[in-house]
Amino acid sequence: MIEHAPTIVLVGLILAVGITSYFLTPREAGESGFFSGKDENGVAPGLWTLVLSQVTTWIFARSLMTAAILGYYYGAPGALAYSAYYLSFLTGGLIVDQLRFRRGYQSVQGFLHERFGGTGVACYNFVIALRLLSEVFANLLVVGGIFSVIIGANLFGGLLSTGTIDDGGGLAMVVLAIIGVGYSMLGGLRASLRTDVMQMMVFLAVFAIAMIALITHQSFDLNAALSAEGKSGALPGWVLLAVAGLQVLSYPLHDPVMMDRGLIADRRTTAWSFLHAFWISALCIFGFGLFGVQAGILATDGQSMQDVWQQMFGPWVMVAVNAALIVSAISTLDSTLSSASKLIVVDMKILPHSVTSGRFTMAAFMIGGLAFCFFGSQDLFAAVAVSGTASMFLAPVILFSLFGGAQVALWSYLVSFAAALSGAVLYFLINGKKAIGLEAMSLMGVEHKYTALLYICIAVLVIGCGAFALGLRRRATAAVT
Repeated sequence: MIEHAPTIVLVGLILAVGITSYFLTPREAGESGFFSGKDENGVAPGLWTLVLSQVTTWIFARSLMTAAILGYYYGAPGALAYSAYYLSFLTGGLIVDQLRFRRGYQSVQGFLHERFGGTGVACYNFVIALRLLSEVFANLLVVGGIFSVIIGANLFGGLLSTGTIDDGGGLAMVVLAIIGVGYSMLGGLRASLRTDVMQMMVFLAVFAIAMIALITHQSFDLNAALSAEGKSGALPGWVLLAVAGLQVLSYPLHDPVMMDRGLIADRRTTAWSFLHAFWISALCIFGFGLFGVQAGILATDGQSMQDVWQQMFGPWVMVAVNAALIVSAISTLDSTLSSASKLIVVDMKILPHSVTSGRFTMAAFMIGGLAFCFFGSQDLFAAVAVSGTASMFLAPVILFSLFGGAQVALWSYLVSFAAALSGAVLYFLINGKKAIGLEAMSLMGVEHKYTALLYICIAVLVIGCGAFALGLRRRATAAVT
C-alpha cells in the first residue's frame, strides 16, 4: 500500500481538482455566459481572471512536455525555442487591439468576411477547427503517457516517434475526458474562466514544488544548464528558435482560445492581460524546459528522460511534476471545448444558437480528440509545427490587410492559404518519414527535419507576401478610432 501512496495521492489530487471545478461551474450560464464568458449581469471578467485564464490555457500539458523534450534533446536552445512561441501573447495583443479597438470588429471572422468574403472565412475556420481538435488529443495524450509510465510502460521515450498507449493510459485519458467535458458542458466559457483561476493556482503551487526540487538538487548547476547542448546537439534548437520567430506573428490569430479572451474586456484590461500572460507563461515554460535540459545532462546511453527524473527526484516530487502536467491538461480542455462550441455555433452558425448546440459540439470535439489519441500521431511537437505552419497564411493578412489597411484580391488570400497548407502537409510527411517527405528533404539539400521546416516556413512567407503584394487593390477606409 505504501509503495502505491504517490499514485494514490496523484489520483486524489486530480479528482479533487475535477470535483472543485464542477462545483465552481455555474449551473445555468445562459447563452451570453456560455459563449462570451460574461456573468449573469453581463459584466466581463477582471484583469487577473483574464491573465490566469490566458496563462493556464497556454501552459498546457503538451506545451510543458514538449518544452522538456526539446530541452532534453537540444539543450537550452531547445527550451528557449519553445518559450519563444509565447511571444504570441505580445503579437496577439497587438492584433486584438488593431482588430477590435481600432477597426471595430467583434470577431476575426467578421474582419475576414469583409475583406475576403465567405471563402476567406471558410479557409480560416477549417484551420482553427483542426487546431482545436489537435489541442484536445495532444493534452489527453500526455495524460495517457503519464499513467502508462506510472504503471510501468515507458511511453515518453517514444513520443517523438511511435509510442503507444496501453490500457492504463487509455483509461486515464477517457476518465479525464469525462471530467473535462462534464463541467465544461454546464457553463461553457463562463465555467472555463471561473475554473481556470483555481486550476492555475493549483498548477503554480505544484510547479513551484517541482522547481524548488530541481534548482536545489545537488546535481543542478544553472550555468551548466544554460550552456547545455542536449543529447542531439544544440543546432536544431537554434533552428527551431528561427522557426518560432517566423511563426509568432500569425500563430495567435489562428488560436481561437487566445482570441476569444481578447474579445471580452475593455481595452486597458485586455492589453494588460496579454502583457502579464506573456512573461508568466514564458517563465513557466522555460522553467519546465530546464527539467528536460537537466535530464539530458545526466542521462546515460539508453536512459530516458523519465528515468533520470525518477532517479533525481523520487516518487513524491514526481507527483508534483505529473500533477502540474495533468492539471494543465484539465484547464486547457475546458477552454478548448468552449472555443469549439463558439466556433461551430456562433461563428460558423452550423448549429442553432443555443446552449444545447454548444454542449453537443463539446461532446463531438472530445470524442474526436480521443479518437486521434488512439489512431493519430504521438509526436507532440509535430502538432505545434504543423499547426504553426498552416497558420502562416495569416501573416500577410495581418501585415497587409489588418495593419496596412490594404484591400487585397481574394486570389492572393487563396494562394497564401494553399502555400501554408501545402507546407504543413509537407512537414507532416517529412516528420512521419514518408517517401514524399524524404524526397523533398533531399531536394532541399537538408538532413534534419527542423532545417526543412525552416525552409518551408520561409517559402510560405515569401509566396504569401508576394501574392498579397501583387494583389493589392486600394487602400481601405480609415481605421475606426
